[in-house]
Amino acid sequence: MLASLGLVATLLALGTCAPLQRASNRSKLLLVSFDGFRWNYDQDVDTPNLDAMAYDGVKARYITPPFVTQTSPCHFTLLTGKYIENHGVVHNMWYNVSTGQKLPYYNTQGKSEWWDNGSLPIWITAQRQGLKTASLFFPGGNATYHGEQVMVKRVEKLFHKYNNETEWRQNIDIVMKWFLEENLDFVALYFGEPDSTGHKYGPESQERKDMVSQVDRTVGYLRQRLEETGLSSNLNMIITSDHGMETVIKTDEIHLQKVQNFSFQDIKFELVDYGPHGLLEPKPGKLEQVYEALKNAHPKLHVYKKEEFPRRFRYANNTRITPLVLYGDPGYVIHGRIKVQFNKGEHGFDNEVMNMKTIFRAVGPAFKKGLEVDPFESVNIYALLCELLEITPEPHDGSLSVTQNMLAKNAGASLECEYCNGTNNCTGLKRPCPSGQDACSISLLEVPSSKDKKISKSCASSETCKLGLIEVTHGKGNFMRESITCCKEIDCTPATPTFPPQSTKPNGKSCPGCFSPTGKCTAEVVDCTGSDTYCVSFVTSTDENVINYNMKGCISESSCGLLKTHKEGVFGNNGPIKNVTCTQANNTSTSLSPSFGFLLLALLLITLLL
Repeated sequence: MLASLGLVATLLALGTCAPLQRASNRSKLLLVSFDGFRWNYDQDVDTPNLDAMAYDGVKARYITPPFVTQTSPCHFTLLTGKYIENHGVVHNMWYNVSTGQKLPYYNTQGKSEWWDNGSLPIWITAQRQGLKTASLFFPGGNATYHGEQVMVKRVEKLFHKYNNETEWRQNIDIVMKWFLEENLDFVALYFGEPDSTGHKYGPESQERKDMVSQVDRTVGYLRQRLEETGLSSNLNMIITSDHGMETVIKTDEIHLQKVQNFSFQDIKFELVDYGPHGLLEPKPGKLEQVYEALKNAHPKLHVYKKEEFPRRFRYANNTRITPLVLYGDPGYVIHGRIKVQFNKGEHGFDNEVMNMKTIFRAVGPAFKKGLEVDPFESVNIYALLCELLEITPEPHDGSLSVTQNMLAKNAGASLECEYCNGTNNCTGLKRPCPSGQDACSISLLEVPSSKDKKISKSCASSETCKLGLIEVTHGKGNFMRESITCCKEIDCTPATPTFPPQSTKPNGKSCPGCFSPTGKCTAEVVDCTGSDTYCVSFVTSTDENVINYNMKGCISESSCGLLKTHKEGVFGNNGPIKNVTCTQANNTSTSLSPSFGFLLLALLLITLLL
C-alpha cells in the first residue's frame, strides 16, 4: 500500500510539469543567469536592451529566490525545481561537520558529493531523454550526477575575473557555436556580475550602475548574435538571476566573539563569517547553553534551533543543517572570531526582503509578447524549462501553472491589458487582469491647468467602463473631464478616447463649485454650460484611505447618476468615490452669484445718489 501511494505521489509530481504536447520541431533553450542582479537594478540605469526584450517577450515584476539567498543553493533551485532543504545544496561552501573541513566556493563547484545527493539537475534529465545539453560557468555544471556529467561544459578558472566584457562576448560566441555546430538543445550560461561589483562597491554605487550598463550591452549583443545566426526564430531564452543585493550596515555590528556568556570553545563546528548566514554545531551537552547565550545577543540577530527554524523558509529540514541556524536582519552580517568581512554589499538575507528579489525576462517563439506577469517564486522556473524542452521532469516543488500564462500557446486563456501612464500617449507591457476586472481600458484626463492630456491604460471593471465621458465644472474656467473607452475581447485594443467640443455658453443654471485636496473646500457659485443641469458633490482619493479630494460643481444628469452607483476611482484617482449627492441646479437668476450681487450693489448706490 505504501509503495502504491509513493507511486501515485510521484506521478502527481511529474504531472505538474508534464509536457502538454510533444512536437518534432522542438525549439532550443538558452538559460542565462546574471549573478546578483537585483530586481530593480534596471530602474536607475538606462537599459534599452533589457527593456526591448520585455516588449518582445515576457517580464516578471520580480521573482523571489529560495532561502538561503546564496549563489549555489539558488542556482540549484533553478536547475531542479526544489527548495533548498529538498535539493540539499544548502550553502556555497562544502563542509563536513564531523571533520570540521570546509571548501571555498570555487573548490565546492567540483565537489560532486555536495551536488549529487538525490536531485538531478535539468541537464541530466534532458540528456536521459535524448537531448544534448551544455553549461558555461553555470553553478553545478562541473559535478557528476549518478555517474553522468553535462555533455558539453566550460568551467571558470581559479581567481576568474568576472567583469571582462570582451570575454563575455567570446562566451556568447561559444554558445552560438555550440547551438549551431554541436546542435545542442539546452545551454545554461552564467555571468558573475553584477554580483562581484555589488559586493565590492555596494548596490547603490556608481560602479554597480556602470556594471548594469555592461550587462545591458551584453544582452543586446546576445540578441544580435541570435538574429545573425538565425537562431532567434527557433530558440527560447530566459534571463534571470539567483538573488539580489543589500547594503551592508557598518555600525552596531553582530560580532559573536563579543557576546557575553558565549565561547567558541563550546562549538564543535562553525560556518560563520559568510554574510548574514551562520551554522553552528555546539559540542555535546552545550546546545542549550549556546542557544541561551545567543538568542538575545543582538536585536538584529535571529538564532533558531534547527527544528524551530521558520517553516516558510523551506530550509532547515535537511540532514546537512546544523543544530543552530543564524541569520541577520537586512544589512547586518555575522562576524565570528575576528572581523574578516569588509564587503559593502551582501546577500544571504531573508528571501522576503525586497532587496533579495531578482529578475526574470523571457523571449522566443514560445512566449507571448509585451507581457508583464505578477511576481512568482524562482522554484517554478524548472517546470517552465521542462515544458519548453518538452521533457518529463523529475519530482519537484514548483508548478507549471504559475508560469503557463506567459506561453503563447496559452493565448486566449485570460484577458491581458496594456499598462502605462503618460501625457497624450503612452506604451507599456501587458499584465493579466485581476479578478473582477474584465475589460481593457484607456482613460484620457483633461484639466485646464495643463496643455497636455493625461492618459492611462490598464485593466478595468465593467462598472468603470460605463462612465464613458464624465465632466465636472468646479470653478470659473476650471473643470475636469475624463473619457474612458473599453474592450473585452482577448487581445483587443480599446478605441482612442476623444473629447467633444466643450460648451462655454451658460445654460441659465448654476451650482456651488470647488475642488480641494485637503478634504474641505469653500464653494463659489459656478455658471453651468451645455447639458450640465445638475449639481454634484463627492469625495475621492488617490488610494484607499489616503489623500481625500473634495469636488463640487456642474454635471449632466446622466453622468451624476452614474457616479452615484460608481464605487471605484474617477479623474485619475485609484481610491473609491464616496458621498455622492446629485441635485438639480439652480436657475442663475435666483442664485446670488458674485457678478449678480455686484450689479445689485451698483444699482442701489445709483438710487441713493439720485
